[in-house]
Amino acid sequence: MMRALYIAKTGMDSSQFQLDVVSNNLANSNTKGFKKGHAVFEDLYYQTLRQPGSQLTNGNSLPTGLQVGTGSTVVATARIHSQGNLESTEQPLDLAINGDGFFRVQQPDGTIAYTRNGEFRRNENGDIVNSSGYLLDPAINIPANATGITISEAGVVQYTQPNSTAPTTAGTIQLTTFINPQGLQSIGQNLYLQTQASGDPQDGDPNTDGRGSVRSGFLEDSNVNVTEELVNMITAQRSFEMNSRAIKTADEMLQRIAQL
Repeated sequence: MMRALYIAKTGMDSSQFQLDVVSNNLANSNTKGFKKGHAVFEDLYYQTLRQPGSQLTNGNSLPTGLQVGTGSTVVATARIHSQGNLESTEQPLDLAINGDGFFRVQQPDGTIAYTRNGEFRRNENGDIVNSSGYLLDPAINIPANATGITISEAGVVQYTQPNSTAPTTAGTIQLTTFINPQGLQSIGQNLYLQTQASGDPQDGDPNTDGRGSVRSGFLEDSNVNVTEELVNMITAQRSFEMNSRAIKTADEMLQRIAQL
């Protein structure tokens, strides 16, 4: 009976973790470029009381064994990198990726981080930066007197200057893909870091080698489906309640045995 108490306890822990993941998804339902996560579970080790296929005294072998599980545990939180809806902003430096890929930004310590959030602006020097002030990589500078800023789907940034009709090219925005984007490390601020699990970054121009295109004047919404997450929340709550009930039932049975 004590085994049932522990098994139900692991089920409560798993349900609580599932609720944590759902809560984080719902909290970021309005975060641009956010990719929802889901918890990955597995069953724990089994206590084998009779080995499947073991020999009986009459020479026959058991077609099935006698094994008792010890519950469940969470082993990972996987990101779902599906495409979010594109919302028009009519701001030329608001960028969305339609397809695979990440923007690259340079953190203050010089390391490169990756993001799907394309809310870019110009800083006081005319450099394109994200909302945290991190420089776009490779760096692109647009002078203060520039007008008519345009960014093509291939990532080419152009602008015009006063008394000139010919566009000037400031640079090309590059995108990065990974063989396993779920292996990226989330560090907050809509940023990811490369890890051994993600594989090496594959840098290049948009619309090349399977990379997506860049949409100027758009932002990518979170891919969180609020209705789906509410269903997941109810499921986690019901699972927690059922495991809690199992603990209560096991406790009542132990009390009844103690009274015999």
